[in-house]
Amino acid sequence: MGMGIGIVCAAVLMGLLAYLFFIRVDPSDLAPHRTRLDQLLERRDTIYENLRDLKFEHRAGKFSERDFEDTRQALEHEAALVLAEIEALTGSVPSVTSRRARASERK
Repeated sequence: MGMGIGIVCAAVLMGLLAYLFFIRVDPSDLAPHRTRLDQLLERRDTIYENLRDLKFEHRAGKFSERDFEDTRQALEHEAALVLAEIEALTGSVPSVTSRRARASERK
């Protein structure tokens, strides 16, 4: 009987060690689910941040007037597309502050 318990314990130990060292958890299983709206809101915020950075760098003399205008127009066009998609999903365009409030409620 003592030998049977030893074999069972060894088998459990081997299974535990195999699980700990050989089975990898997929990182996507641990990440919170992001909806299409979350992705769009994040993209919108990134575009706005890029516009602020562009204006700052233009004032610092890092961009010519033409490059500044071309880049600004491209970012504003992309922002308009993202905002239109957000509006199509929600019926309105949520503000940056309302997104941050929702994010803090989830925590």
